Amino acid sequence: MAESGKHKASDLFVQCLEAEGVEYVFGVPGEENLDFLDSLSRSDKIKLILTRHEQGAGFMAATYGRHTGKTGVCLSTLGPGATNLVTAAAYATLGGMPMLMITGQKPIKKSKQGRFQILDVVAMMNPITKYAHQMTSADNIPSRVREAFRIAEEEKPGGTHVELPEDIADEYTDSLPIARSIVRRPAADVKSIVQACEALEKARRPLLVIGAGANRKMTSKMLGEFVEKTGIPFVTTQLGKGVIDERHPRFLGCAALSAGDFVHRAIEDSDCIVNIGHDVIEKPPFFMHNDGSRDDRRVIHVSTKTAEVDPVYFPHVEVIGDIANAVWQIKEAITPSPEWNFEVMLGFRKAELEHTAGLAADERFPIFPPHLVDQVRSALPDDAIICLDNGVYKIWFARGYCACKPNTVLLDNALATMGAGLPSAMASAMVYPDRKVFAICGDGGFMMNSQELETAVRLGLNLTVLILNDSAYGMIRWKQANMGFEDFGLTYSNPDFVQYAQSYGANGYRVESAAHLRELLAQCRDTPGVHVIDCPVDYSENDRILNIEIKELSRAL
Repeated sequence: MAESGKHKASDLFVQCLEAEGVEYVFGVPGEENLDFLDSLSRSDKIKLILTRHEQGAGFMAATYGRHTGKTGVCLSTLGPGATNLVTAAAYATLGGMPMLMITGQKPIKKSKQGRFQILDVVAMMNPITKYAHQMTSADNIPSRVREAFRIAEEEKPGGTHVELPEDIADEYTDSLPIARSIVRRPAADVKSIVQACEALEKARRPLLVIGAGANRKMTSKMLGEFVEKTGIPFVTTQLGKGVIDERHPRFLGCAALSAGDFVHRAIEDSDCIVNIGHDVIEKPPFFMHNDGSRDDRRVIHVSTKTAEVDPVYFPHVEVIGDIANAVWQIKEAITPSPEWNFEVMLGFRKAELEHTAGLAADERFPIFPPHLVDQVRSALPDDAIICLDNGVYKIWFARGYCACKPNTVLLDNALATMGAGLPSAMASAMVYPDRKVFAICGDGGFMMNSQELETAVRLGLNLTVLILNDSAYGMIRWKQANMGFEDFGLTYSNPDFVQYAQSYGANGYRVESAAHLRELLAQCRDTPGVHVIDCPVDYSENDRILNIEIKELSRAL
């Protein structure tokens, strides 16, 4: 029984979540969470989103964080429930998405069950989160929860973890939630701004490379103004897609591949690169050389943290601070040079568009990936959100899908996990219920969390799942062939996806031709509910994404 002025620890924990502005807790509770679950049931501010697997809950929480900049919250029990969150923890931390995982635990002061189900979850989470902590006293809940949110949201955002044991959840305390602090990120040093401007003004062919860290609040607006003032062209990494509208005439493409594409030839032509929001978790969009070979390019690193130096990245100037503010400072200080010449760079972009248009016109069946990308883009409005699982189609979409707005192409070029496409689309549909949302999944990745179709239907979400069906782990099979190995161990059978969708109460369709694909995309776009499209896909010519014809590159010059 509570003493006067005291309240239960699990109630306090929920109050702390409310003070942080939490809207949803995604998860699968267990018996070790029942005190917390009971307290959550009385919250009029937070809704429990019951999922069918902890991994789906983690992916949803991370995607909520990616869209909003606020910490997404997910819940599991101890042991197997906590281990099921490991992939989502790495997904959030590598991908820069703020997330808090709350896991249960057996009583830590007195337990009658020995070591049953017990493992050291905090130690397990430590290497893959920014912060992991076990609650050992109800009095510390407010400070530890506030700390978990603060660390999750500060640059670089990522996953945090708090373990709430049963006996601590059942304690009583007079502690109260701690209010969120108002924080302003530090501005870049003026001298570094001057150095960046001098390097740009002396260059002949400067270029912007927009990476993962630039996909944050206000950065899009400031970068757009910078490009308008200077006319300097820009490329993106996979995680930088959409920061500036890719219909812009100065957009040179996405570095979806590691090397050898049209966009890499444009990068090679530059003599000064402004690398904005570079994150080493992404494959490098360009390589610096420190082996005696001639490399006169100046590289300016603009980010919230100093560069992590490695053999292919060692910038000459570093502008460290809030990225949007740094870009604004450079924009205000710079004087565009009449000596700048972007003709060769723009020529490579023109050649790429011509090359891609030829591929996209191929209406074979099963569907050719470049045509698929073209049709999805044509069917969707500018603010639609596509959420890609992981597979070779991710490269086709990163390279060929025109992103018009920030965070409208959600792909994972950090952990590169499978199984995140559907849960990411579900969270996107919750955050933006008035926008069109498509999950684009390989058949292998879809089946890893396909049970969340039931969750999507139960929640009444509006989204479409486009399954690219080749009855194989297609990317690995392609790599296997390119390495000269025999075709072995990577094919399987699938369920009837139409009937599978219908069994969950969703709508199921099967593509029968290129023309039918266009019809289905429009129908699902315009019809409320959960839709699943089984789309047979032809990956037989994946090499054409890599083996760009020499004549196409020559034409650009």
